[in-house]
Amino acid sequence: MANILVVDDEMGIRELLSEILGDEGHVVTTAEDANQARELRISGSPDLVLLDIWMPDTDGVTLLKEWQRDGLLTMPVIMMSGHATIDTAVEATRIGAMNFLEKPISLQKLLKTVQQGLSRGNDQARGAMLNNNGYSRHGISPEKNSLSAAMNTYASLSNYSGTLSASTTAYAVPEKEFRVSFELPLREARDAFERAYFEHHLVREGGSMTRVAERTGLERTHLYRKLKQLGVESSKAAKKSG
Repeated sequence: MANILVVDDEMGIRELLSEILGDEGHVVTTAEDANQARELRISGSPDLVLLDIWMPDTDGVTLLKEWQRDGLLTMPVIMMSGHATIDTAVEATRIGAMNFLEKPISLQKLLKTVQQGLSRGNDQARGAMLNNNGYSRHGISPEKNSLSAAMNTYASLSNYSGTLSASTTAYAVPEKEFRVSFELPLREARDAFERAYFEHHLVREGGSMTRVAERTGLERTHLYRKLKQLGVESSKAAKKSG
C-alpha cells in the first residue's frame, strides 16, 4: 500500500483515479489545484504524485519546479495532460518528473506506470540507504510500505456462512442462493442479477479488479462504470457477509 497524491482540477478525473488506485489498495489524497497540492505536500510525504499539467492557478510544471527548488521533490512524480506538447513533457522530465501520461489515460498504462514509479522509489531508496546518504541521486525517500502490500489488501475476507458448492470450494467462497421475482420489470430483474453476479466474482477473486475483469470478459473501464451504475462498492464487496 502506498500514499498517492492526485492533483487535477477536473473532479471526474480525481474521483476516477481515486477509485481505481483505491481498489488497488493504495491510500489516495486529492487536490484540485496547486495551492491544495502545496499544503498537502508540506503536511505529508506522499509516496507518489500524479500531477496534471494544465490547471487554472498554477500549472503542474511550475509546481514541479517549486518542489525541486525547495527540496520537496522527494517522491516520484508522474505528469498528466491531454494537451501537452512533446517539449512540455521533455521539460517536466528534465526537471524531475518520472513519467508522463496522456489523457484519456489507459487503465493498464496508469497501473503499470504507478507500479513502476513506486518500484523505482523503493529501489532508489534502498540504494540511498546502502550508500548511507539519506537520499538517492534523485532525492527519492524510502517507501513507508512495501508495494506488495497492495496485492494483499483484499486477501482477508470476513467470515461467511453458507454451503460451499463444488464450483467454489477451491476459492473458499460460499455459493449464495440467488432469487429474483419474475414479476419484476425486465430491467430491474436484470440489474438484480448483474449486481449479484459481480458481487459473487468480487468475493471469488478477493476484490481484485484485474481478475474480475478477466473473469467477466469486460474491459476495466467498462467494469468500473458497470459497478458504479449498479451501486456495487468494489472496495467493500469482497467483505460482504450476505
